[in-house]
Amino acid sequence: MTSLKDVANLANVSIMTVSRALNSPEQLRPETLARVQAAIAKINYVPDFYAKKIRGAHTSPRTIGVLALDTVTTPFSVEITLSIEETARAHGWNSYVVNMFSKDSPETMVDLLLSHRPDGIIYTTMGLRQVPIPVKLLTLPCVLANCESHDESVASYIPDDEQGQYTAVKAMLAAGYKRPLCMHLPEKHLATSRRHQGLERACIEAGVDPGMFKYIYMEAGDEHYRDIPAQLLKHIRQGKPWFDAVICGNDRIAFMVYQTLLTEGLRIPHDVAVIGYDNMVSIGDLFIPPLSTVQLPHYEIGRLSALHIINQQTHKNTIKVESPLLLRESI
Repeated sequence: MTSLKDVANLANVSIMTVSRALNSPEQLRPETLARVQAAIAKINYVPDFYAKKIRGAHTSPRTIGVLALDTVTTPFSVEITLSIEETARAHGWNSYVVNMFSKDSPETMVDLLLSHRPDGIIYTTMGLRQVPIPVKLLTLPCVLANCESHDESVASYIPDDEQGQYTAVKAMLAAGYKRPLCMHLPEKHLATSRRHQGLERACIEAGVDPGMFKYIYMEAGDEHYRDIPAQLLKHIRQGKPWFDAVICGNDRIAFMVYQTLLTEGLRIPHDVAVIGYDNMVSIGDLFIPPLSTVQLPHYEIGRLSALHIINQQTHKNTIKVESPLLLRESI
């Protein structure tokens, strides 16, 4: 890789002159500037923006560092980092991502993140969760995206899961379904308890007792999606379900529910309605019939988190981002 010194030698000028050509070209005589620019073009020199930041130059774009815990393991979580990058670019900033997995040393990954000299940090995770904040991250402007802090007061942008589930269940009840089977995510997930609050609120408003519903909680681990058909079939006798709707913890559960119901000869939504959650990679339209689901606002969470850094916001609040219902043909 070519260096500043290589450009200086080729143009027969000092390293300081090359630096001025890059940072303050108006300070050079036109013929000197032209000679340096010709040397840069000839050897394809790329300025080292990190070095420029260390020297205090003001011409390099400001940068957001993203510490991403497990986000690359789930396709729709990538929308958060995509949104951060697009928002940063739109405002003349750069962004970069350091992926961290559960087995990684947080201290090592944080040091790697900080070695690139970011101007602000976004810590994001796959799946809403509470996380400990490494102390070093708090030396810079820091915001959490799709997660909350265990103990530190840090601004957070998270999905409004209570509101999202409330809206979905309200629509289901308004359509006349009164005996749902609730197939939730694992009981200890933060999203599970908050969505249950939304379900209860919708039922109470409609004069329906949520205590009469049947609740099934999935075990943790992707392998347990294969448990869904057997759990569902326990509540179908001689081809007749005792439930008239299935409220699913996410679209992957809904996918397993669809296969099971259709295999049993049950029609969606005529015999059983189905509601998903997540709008995973926009596949809801590919279900037959198209799946009604709640949109996890990952793109908006990424955008708001990036703007928090760019606009130098200082609040420490937890901002709940709207999770809209996408009403399709499964209700």
